[in-house]
Amino acid sequence: METVEQQKMKSFPMIGGVGFTFLIAVIGWGLAQLPGFAKLGPMALAIIIAIIYRQIWDYPISISRGIQFSAKMILRFAIVLYGLRLNIQLIIQDGLGLLAIDGFVIIFAIGITVLIAKKMNANPSISLLVGIGTGVCGAAAIAAVSPILKTKDEDTAISVGLIALIGTVFALLYSFLFPFLPIDAESYGIWSGISLHELAHVALAAGVAGQDALAIGLLAKLGRVFLLIPLSFTLLYLEKRKGENNEKAKITFPWFLIGFVVMSIIGSYITTYNPMGTASLLDPIADISSFLLTMAMVGLGLNIHLQQVRKKALKPLATLVITSILLSIVTIGITKLL
Repeated sequence: METVEQQKMKSFPMIGGVGFTFLIAVIGWGLAQLPGFAKLGPMALAIIIAIIYRQIWDYPISISRGIQFSAKMILRFAIVLYGLRLNIQLIIQDGLGLLAIDGFVIIFAIGITVLIAKKMNANPSISLLVGIGTGVCGAAAIAAVSPILKTKDEDTAISVGLIALIGTVFALLYSFLFPFLPIDAESYGIWSGISLHELAHVALAAGVAGQDALAIGLLAKLGRVFLLIPLSFTLLYLEKRKGENNEKAKITFPWFLIGFVVMSIIGSYITTYNPMGTASLLDPIADISSFLLTMAMVGLGLNIHLQQVRKKALKPLATLVITSILLSIVTIGITKLL
């Protein structure tokens, strides 16, 4: 039977890691109150601090469980809460159209990545993974399809690192470019949602344009997350046809998508009918969700190790950058047509 001390030792990696992401998030929010930093925003500041920390002091292994909890579980909880800020009318008007665009984005990203990788003689396994990560939902998509594609653990880890690195760079770049782009806030949110790599990257970039832009951006991104399911089954079917995979791969359903939709319905009711002035309750919930997203992005930033791009990852990295640029150009053209 475990002693109290043993139980404390087991819980420390979780509590310590979550607390560490909380601390850096607080620093980011604090810096955002200072002149000159406010425009960049607390989420961007926090993730920059996390990346710098990782490169100087390396990854804090002893509290890694808590850091990963922030990067994955807290992120999903924050996304669910953000559903309260989404008016259901946006789903009715734009949801199906966005889903069709999301499907195009996935096909385009994977196809272009594979094509460029062949031309550059890049590592095919890593290139395919980053193509899927770019088109769908970053590290989550890579983690879902890796068992199906039977990729090496090293290739999977490198792919996740590349997606985290380039996705963060593009999210920050989007944030800087927003004031100079010839599109309105809603279109910018859609552009972020249909072109950026991770949910956290969409939240980081779209957040600078306001709550409505963030909400529609997350809706567009969650459509890509949802399409991970048919994509995974398609890959499983193709692998079985090739005779390279005779086992069923477990595909995790993104349940937080359901939570996001449910919360959007609740938020839509509150916003539309405003019973007893309860719409004012959404503001503090939005603040809490924003802070939780900041903690999640700290966890993401701590996973970025610049040394991972060396050797076998250099060509896939170049492929990923080219694909991301092309995807950004094509999708901003699409948003201007909507």
